[in-house]
Amino acid sequence: MSRKQIFIDFQLPNQVMSQWEKSTNGLTHSSLYPSVTIARGLVSCHTVMPELPEVERATALLRSITKGNRIIRVETSEDNLVFQGPLSHEDFGREISGRVVKDAFRYGKYFYIELEGAGRMPLLHFGMTGMLHVKGQPTIQYRRKVHEDPDVWPPRFMKFILHIEAETSGTTTELAFSDARRLGRIRLVIHPREEPPISGLGFDPILTMPPLWEFQTLVLKRSCPIKALLLDQSFSAGVGNYLADEILYQAKVHPEQRCNTFLQNQVEALHREVADVCRIAVEADADDEKYPSHWLFKHRWGKGKKAQQSMKLPSGESATIKWITVGGRTSAFVAEVQCLPHKQRAGKTEATTEDESDLTPLSSDDDDDRPMVASRKRKLKSETTRRKSVGSSYTGEPLREKRPRLKKH
Repeated sequence: MSRKQIFIDFQLPNQVMSQWEKSTNGLTHSSLYPSVTIARGLVSCHTVMPELPEVERATALLRSITKGNRIIRVETSEDNLVFQGPLSHEDFGREISGRVVKDAFRYGKYFYIELEGAGRMPLLHFGMTGMLHVKGQPTIQYRRKVHEDPDVWPPRFMKFILHIEAETSGTTTELAFSDARRLGRIRLVIHPREEPPISGLGFDPILTMPPLWEFQTLVLKRSCPIKALLLDQSFSAGVGNYLADEILYQAKVHPEQRCNTFLQNQVEALHREVADVCRIAVEADADDEKYPSHWLFKHRWGKGKKAQQSMKLPSGESATIKWITVGGRTSAFVAEVQCLPHKQRAGKTEATTEDESDLTPLSSDDDDDRPMVASRKRKLKSETTRRKSVGSSYTGEPLREKRPRLKKH
């Protein structure tokens, strides 16, 4: 059966498809699968992209199943986008089959499998929709409602399945890696921590959190908005959109505040919350139901005029959650708690409301936190606004003259 046929066989009712297409702007893979919507067979709402806690949870699952056991067989599905570089899916399966797993580790949003013997090791990244599945067990979810039957095997959008034989009992467990939107990445490397992409990442808040003096230097030398800095994986590996918003709320820092304007007490609060928020999320095993009730995470998902905000301030008054775009990402903050410094607020213009990071943009396989698309849209919008404001005195491209419509008789 072809890949296109597999997608079509899992079509869902129109009302379900419309929900997904609304949340993803009707994203399709028309160039690869004509007339096939990427969302066939998948229902998702309030999706949280895998960040450090979710990847830590997946790594723990992987370790519990594979450590000390042998990979006796590997099934793979062809995907030249997810399997990176010259690596083909056949190469991946052939190189790791028959080898014993020593352990599994995470750094940032990457995780890798350490294998015995000579040869390369799998280095994995979930992207936006990647996840692990164990045959016969419920799938790990990230604040999403995915109607999947655990008895359906292999899972949809499967990239590979590891057949793991237990050393003591001899039983075989099947573990699959799937990725619906194909933004995940699968590589083979010799030294995962010493080679790109991990070697180019910043500190990991759980594994390599820097001391306060070093952290302060890293922050104050930048002039970009603090939210953009937190999203940059070369600064803090593993922090994504919801973690960054939570860190800033707990530290009482506005997401648009410029890094080089931080006071000493703000740097100390930020340093403390980067470590604490990530630690608490990992200790909760990335289960949002176990997250503290006072977290912004519990209330940030309702957006729009019809949304009813139930968050309360410590005083008992209602909190006002607002949304802005910083670093190319939608940012939630509490207006009563997170305020811009007076000087920056006084000089703030409409153009800086959606400011961008002045850091090096992230590569497409590192994260979903990419500001480039939003930046191009703003340039186009600002150019259009400028033309309208100057009218006929505009000396750039000539404005097209409006012509009367011809009436048909």
